[in-house]
Amino acid sequence: MSDPDLVADIGGTHARFALSDGGLHSVLSLPSQDFASLADAARAYLAKVGAKPVRAAFAVAGPVGEGRVALTNLGWNFSADALGASLGMNVELINDFEAIALSVPHLQASDLMTVGPEIEGRGPVAIVGPGTGLGVAGFAHGGAIVTEGGHADFAPADDVEIGILRTLRARFGHVSWERVLSGPGLVNLHQALGGREALSPQEITARVGRDPLCAQTFERFCAILGSAAGDVALTLGARGGVLIAGGILPAMREAFAASGFRARFEAKGRFAGYLKAIPTRLIVQDHAGLIGAAASLRAMQAR
Repeated sequence: MSDPDLVADIGGTHARFALSDGGLHSVLSLPSQDFASLADAARAYLAKVGAKPVRAAFAVAGPVGEGRVALTNLGWNFSADALGASLGMNVELINDFEAIALSVPHLQASDLMTVGPEIEGRGPVAIVGPGTGLGVAGFAHGGAIVTEGGHADFAPADDVEIGILRTLRARFGHVSWERVLSGPGLVNLHQALGGREALSPQEITARVGRDPLCAQTFERFCAILGSAAGDVALTLGARGGVLIAGGILPAMREAFAASGFRARFEAKGRFAGYLKAIPTRLIVQDHAGLIGAAASLRAMQAR
């Protein structure tokens, strides 16, 4: 029997690892910040599970170019060759949202929660994912569309959001979607809306049911996400649907479903009818990135 492969989904907060031999097993999440490098995190995982794989696919939260990556929200900088030499295995690097996109054909109905009307879409699929950062990708014709759309300009939709933009522009200069649609973005929104306490993203979401400003912040977050997701759907022609990924919303799925997300998704003027025909779903499968990394490795081996 051949050795299992190592697959990993590496973000600014969590480093998720698994072994893959047709399915995933020995899944383990480690805090990314606890390690000085990805090689250190991978060695810690392999020591825990007692495995010695010879192949690996790492889905990483940053643009991958010529086998190199600098993680946008973590500070790790490495190449596939150097990582492979350090770990003693053949390593492939892909963008983390490329991995989410490649998971699309392998997700089951139970992995998704419909937000808005139940619609059967056909065509390209878009993925938008607020987490430590904001990932944007697509899936079409059997392949992933890799983007850095989270760093496109934030576009306010009303006077409140114009005020948010002014506040954040004074602080950051350029205000991207990621500055408001991410864990740190949730904090930025809370402060821009008048919050004086230094709350973490987890504290903001935990207080949604009892703190009016936290509730307002989360509702505004969901509404802005709807606008961004609608823009991505129009840009990619994603008539097959838009999937919402990332680590923030699965824990808030009921509040998210009840929010203004879908109304803002459809609020595109003359193209409202186009958006009304596109399904929107929340990915509630925790390991979509690992599933996509494993799919990527299988595809590479088949070539």
